[in-house]
Amino acid sequence: MPKPTALIVNFPSNPTAYLADLDFYREIVSFARRHEIWVMSDLAYAEIYFHDRPPPSLLQVPGAKEIAVEFTSLSKTYSMPGWRMGFAAGNPRLISALARMKSYLDYGAFTPIQVAATAALNGPQDCVAELRALYRERRDVLIRGLANAGWQVPSPEGSMFAWAPIPPRYASLGSLEFSKLLLERAKVAVSPGIGFGEHGEGFVRIALVENSHRLRQACRSIRAFLQAGSNQAEPALNTASV
Repeated sequence: MPKPTALIVNFPSNPTAYLADLDFYREIVSFARRHEIWVMSDLAYAEIYFHDRPPPSLLQVPGAKEIAVEFTSLSKTYSMPGWRMGFAAGNPRLISALARMKSYLDYGAFTPIQVAATAALNGPQDCVAELRALYRERRDVLIRGLANAGWQVPSPEGSMFAWAPIPPRYASLGSLEFSKLLLERAKVAVSPGIGFGEHGEGFVRIALVENSHRLRQACRSIRAFLQAGSNQAEPALNTASV
């Protein structure tokens, strides 16, 4: 097996919603130095956090810039999904290689999108705090609603996702079959953990992309499904995706 050339980390994490601390990043930098590999840090969800301080950056670790590059995206922070706008910072050699490779693939982002991105980054940041508060409200509605339904799910500290262990009654089904059952019986769509790799089995990812009203509806449907205790799939219509 060839030696790895890079390690990719993503915190706040999709799908687990876990946050990394500086001690963890120090270990990552030390590991990468020891094994002479690059580190790619995906910081796309850095502005979606639910405690007092923003999540740290890998580049805060002394020496990290020598072996790492960090990416972020305007899609999450400024609600610009599909605009494909972001930026990277870190090791000059890696940034140069990234710019060269990008120049081979396209001519750059549409100019109005670049102008809008500049305005977002340089303008008032109240919208970022408002978006964070919106996701916090949705998180609280979801976690409280699921608890009332009898489904205990850890409250995420960041990102726009909840990483939910499958209820014990349905654990034997696996994440894919449980997700299909939830869709067919409760009319609620979630992402099976197995879709994120073998270690995601036993979990489903629930996204906070619907408004609070729709999340309450979803929780009521899930409660009815769990109380019925059915493990038989039946066709259903009008699904609510969370």
